[in-house]
Amino acid sequence: MNNSAFQDSYPDDLAHCYGCGKNNSEGHQLKSYWIGDEDITIAHFIPETYHTAIPGFVYGGLLASLIDCHGTGSASAMAYKQAVLATGKSDPHRFVTGALNVSYLAPTPITAELELIGTFSEVKERKIIVDITLSANDIVCAKGTVVAVKMPDTMK
Repeated sequence: MNNSAFQDSYPDDLAHCYGCGKNNSEGHQLKSYWIGDEDITIAHFIPETYHTAIPGFVYGGLLASLIDCHGTGSASAMAYKQAVLATGKSDPHRFVTGALNVSYLAPTPITAELELIGTFSEVKERKIIVDITLSANDIVCAKGTVVAVKMPDTMK
């Protein structure tokens, strides 16, 4: 594993996602990474003033978008890691959202850096479930579960 973001390994023709696509200059540009050698992922994001729900707090749709993209990015990285462990080599894998469930637990301040932590509750060849915790100032503000499915050939 190297220290580059998972999303940076996406082929250019599949890197246009609003949340994490490196080729979408208008998007969030979310970057996800492994935490050491553990099967835990991390991403950070600093909200802008235009991400406001009400003054001082982040719009919940942004939080869902970040959880979604960190989840699919984490799933892609896990699929790649599993393939490398099994065969010694692998092409980049791309996963998309099959289901997204988000629970909002506390108001999220717009002035804080957001931290997303991902863990894996199920890893299969075509489906990976990622549980995401989103925190601001060490307070858990939202939790989400992303059911990520391997991108169908019809989307390529």
